[in-house]
Amino acid sequence: MKNAFSQSEAQKFFVTGQTEELGINIPKENILIEPLGKNTLPATCLGMREIEKRFGHCTVGIFPSDHMLDIEAMNTISVAEELANEKLVTFGIAPTSPHTGYGYIKPGEKEGNGFRVIEFREKPKLNEAIRYLEEGCLWNSGMFVFSTQVFFEELKTHAQGIFSAFESSDDIRQIYQELPSISIDYGILEKSERVAVVRLGYKWSDLGDFDSLYAETLKNRLGNAVYNCDDISVNSAGNLIYSKQDKAVSLIDVNDIVVVDTPDALLVCPRKSCQKVKDVVALLKEKKDERALFHQTVYRPWGSYTVLEYSKTHKIKNIRVMPGRKLSLQLHNHRSEHWVVVKGMALVHVDEEEYSLNEGESTFIKPKTKHRLTNAGAFPLEIIEVQLGEYVGEDDIVRFEDEYGRA
Repeated sequence: MKNAFSQSEAQKFFVTGQTEELGINIPKENILIEPLGKNTLPATCLGMREIEKRFGHCTVGIFPSDHMLDIEAMNTISVAEELANEKLVTFGIAPTSPHTGYGYIKPGEKEGNGFRVIEFREKPKLNEAIRYLEEGCLWNSGMFVFSTQVFFEELKTHAQGIFSAFESSDDIRQIYQELPSISIDYGILEKSERVAVVRLGYKWSDLGDFDSLYAETLKNRLGNAVYNCDDISVNSAGNLIYSKQDKAVSLIDVNDIVVVDTPDALLVCPRKSCQKVKDVVALLKEKKDERALFHQTVYRPWGSYTVLEYSKTHKIKNIRVMPGRKLSLQLHNHRSEHWVVVKGMALVHVDEEEYSLNEGESTFIKPKTKHRLTNAGAFPLEIIEVQLGEYVGEDDIVRFEDEYGRA
C-alpha cells in the first residue's frame, strides 16, 4: 500500500520523539489524534470526552502548545478551577498595545475571581484596537478551564449536532466525517450565557510569529536576537537572525528584519510582516511541495530522520532508530538505498536474508526489494542513508508489515 501518512500522525510522532529526547515518558494512549483538522471545538470535544471517560466529571485545562506563561499567571489559572464549576472559563490578557493580531474579549460585571463576558470580538483594524483598549477589553488568549459537566451541558444546548455525533459512535474517523469545521468561540462561547473571563496581567506570549519570538529573546550588544550563528552586522539593530550553527551572518544598514536560513529554505522579511509566512506555506502546499509538510528533522514512531542534502534524484538522511524499534517492512519502486552504520548495531532484513551491521559497515538495497531496519540493541542506532533514483519523494513507500498501524 502507498504511504497514507497524515499530518495528524506526523504531529503525534513529533510530540513523542521530542518528549523522548527530553527524557519525558508520555503513555501512547494519552496522545489523541484527530483524523481530520476540524478547528478547536471538535478537538476540545475529543479531549473532553476521553478525559471524562477515564476519570469521570473533572476540571480540564485547555492550552495552545506554543504559549509562554510565568508562574504568577499559572497560579491565577489554577485558582480559576472553582469558577469553572459553574462557568466556561476563558482567560483574557491585559493588553500592552493596540494589537491587531489578537481577538478581544469585553468583560462585564465581577463573577468570582473573573468577569462575565459581554462580547467576543474578532481581530480588529488599528483604530478599532485602540477603541477596544479604551473600553477595557482584553486580548483573547485561547486558553480555557472547563468542567466536563458544564462543557457538555453547553455543548448539548448550543451545538446539538456535534454533541450527538460524539454520542452516537466510538468510531472517531466516522464522527469526524460528519462534523463541521468550527471554533469553540463560534460553536459555544459566543452563544452561551455561562462564560466568564479571568484577567491575566502577567507575563504571557503566544509566540505566534517571529516578531513575538524576537520580543522574548535576549538581545546581543547590537540589539539583535541571534540563534546559532555569529552576528557580525554593521549599523543594524532590532533584527532576528537564525542560521546554521557557527555560520557568519552580516546585515548592513537594515533594522527590524527577520532572517531565517535553514538547509531547505531562506526567509527575509520585515518583522512587522512576519505573520504573512502562512501565505508562503499556502503557496508551497498548492505546489504540493514537501517542504510545507516536513521539517528538516522528521519524527517517526521508531525514531527520527534528518535530511542532510537532497535534489530531485538523490537524498541523504541521518536516521536515528530508538532501542527495540524497527521500521516497516517495505520497498521503494523508484530509488535504491545505501546504508552506513554510524553508531550502534543494525539488524537488516533484505528479501529472505537477515544480517547484522556494526559501526562503519554498510549495505546496498536495490529498488523493488523488500527490506527492513531494526535496532535490536540497548542504545540508539544511527545510520547514514543515501537514496538514489528517478524519484526520492517520501510517498514512494509500499508497506507490507508495520508495528505502528500505518498504512
